[in-house]
Amino acid sequence: MMINVHSYESMGTFDGPGLRLVVFLQGCNFRCLYCANPDTIPLKGGKPTEAEEIVRMALSQKAFFGKKGGITFSGGEPTLQAKALIPLFRRLKEEGIHICLDSNGSVLNDYSKELFSLTDLVLLDIKEFNPERHFRITGRENNFTLETAAYLQANNIPMWIRYVLVPGHTDFEADIRAMGQHFQSYSMIKRIEILPYHTLGAHKYEALKKPYLLKGVKENTPEQLDHVRKLFEEYFPVVFVN
Repeated sequence: MMINVHSYESMGTFDGPGLRLVVFLQGCNFRCLYCANPDTIPLKGGKPTEAEEIVRMALSQKAFFGKKGGITFSGGEPTLQAKALIPLFRRLKEEGIHICLDSNGSVLNDYSKELFSLTDLVLLDIKEFNPERHFRITGRENNFTLETAAYLQANNIPMWIRYVLVPGHTDFEADIRAMGQHFQSYSMIKRIEILPYHTLGAHKYEALKKPYLLKGVKENTPEQLDHVRKLFEEYFPVVFVN
């Protein structure tokens, strides 16, 4: 079964621990207003790729991974291709390669559950804790994301929570506190990562002839990031601004 790949990044340092080979997969079921890779959203496109080709790439870079690094599958949304990824994850485990899965947590079925069981660390993207605001940002409900977090906790699968801080959209103190209260007892949450909002992908919308709907939203100030970091630190022991 082929895996539909959008692109690769070698020696990535922002998508999990250590140095990583990042595999960006094609296709996403969210429509995030701030998506930096809108070209990964359509299910069609990308390059159909054999699992062994990805294994070979990972093995060729394994010497650089060290004790912490490995491979990260991002997107798009990787769990949309969970069935095809399961044999690949098994092969990577055989080769002793650390696997991260960057997911919005919206797909929770037998295939994604098996995929999670083969994953060393899930980077779980929580776009907003408030359901209505989550829907405005993504076009989707967040109940499945919360169910996925509960599943990972119940099955002892480590996760990092990633939270993109968008001024006027995801920076509400009440929502952040509600999220902290909801998750503070989750022992499998190993860290919180605050991802500053940026406009680096805005030019891609022009190329795709689509409007960038957050035009005019300014990037975070250091004070805003510090404030939210301190909020999260009231509930979690390890909080980073990425």
